[in-house]
Amino acid sequence: MKKLLKNLFIFIVIIVFLLAFSHSYSSLNIDNLAYVVALGIDSTDDNNLQVTFQFSTPVSIESGEKPTPIINTVTASSISNATNIINSYLGTPASFSHCKVIVFSEQIAKQGISDEIYTLINDTQVTPASNIVVSKCDAKTYLEQTTPELENLVSKYYESFENSSKNTGYIPDATIGDFFNDLTSRTREPYAILGGVNAESRNEENSTTSQDNLKANMTSISGKNRSENFGVAVFREDTLVGELNAFESVAFQNIRNNIDRFLISVHDPENENNVLDIYMTPAKNTSVKVNTSTQTPYVEISCKFTGRIYSMSENSKYLSPDVLDSISKSCDSYLESLFTEYLYKTSKEFNSDINSFGTYALKNFFTTKEFENYSWLENYRNAFFKVNVDSSVKSGMLITET
Repeated sequence: MKKLLKNLFIFIVIIVFLLAFSHSYSSLNIDNLAYVVALGIDSTDDNNLQVTFQFSTPVSIESGEKPTPIINTVTASSISNATNIINSYLGTPASFSHCKVIVFSEQIAKQGISDEIYTLINDTQVTPASNIVVSKCDAKTYLEQTTPELENLVSKYYESFENSSKNTGYIPDATIGDFFNDLTSRTREPYAILGGVNAESRNEENSTTSQDNLKANMTSISGKNRSENFGVAVFREDTLVGELNAFESVAFQNIRNNIDRFLISVHDPENENNVLDIYMTPAKNTSVKVNTSTQTPYVEISCKFTGRIYSMSENSKYLSPDVLDSISKSCDSYLESLFTEYLYKTSKEFNSDINSFGTYALKNFFTTKEFENYSWLENYRNAFFKVNVDSSVKSGMLITET
């Protein structure tokens, strides 16, 4: 009898659950949702937002053609209102659970984006891992001009941002989750990927641009995919205050220990007219020491790298220990200059500690109140820096002396 009652109870519970969730499944199942893969946010002249939704489209197995993303734009007073309007227009709920990137135009970023950041973070569907981009052009234009050449799905292209960050250092791996944490922190400032659209009319003009000055909207790249990401968008609180080029981004990535390898070019000690390309790899994490004994913070940074010569001529003497030692010293000098100029730019020009040095400074204070009285984020403009680099360069990737 007890067994019969137990089985009856289990049967009733199953029926109740099926009835309770059948409606939500029918209205929110995968076939009834529109998946947003990217979101673009622009400002308008009447203080409204122009919100661009980029939706994924399924791959057509029969045609074998790349799917073209669907792009819809709505003007509204907020992101939430824009989402409601697009839901009504589509006749199905827009889901942000697969949103890979959120793009803000440079114009709205200079006005402040805290309201938009808080709104998006408060949405349980928006993943904190979504990358955040500040575009030199309209966010809508950036999304419209994003046409990946090697990926069938635009979402796969957006997922490659993290790998690009690790392997080149030309862009940071900037997510909305990190941006929100930095925005609410007393020890650091937010940052984002610097993006833009490369106009064909600028290709010839930018063809002579130094590689050291690579920045979104300023490259000589030509191709079907017109959108590009190079550099870092620097914020103070929620407002865009400056930009870093690709090589300054490399310095930033190294100090934050967020890079696997990067390429630099130094003069050949055997031939002043020749330039050597060298792949550098961090040998260990960057060491950071912050002295706050006075109102002028003193930051000392020590980095250690191993390098491999990537470009090599036939009659070179790059296998000689003396030549390799000379090349190593050239790398030390180049990186120390690059890192130092970058640090003073963030301090004196931007007054924005995107390097998170405040986290190290916090250890020097006994209480949180003492740290707050020091006003680290305001005092960062007074900081001085010392950079020490120790490089060990070896011969080419495969060629060794026998």
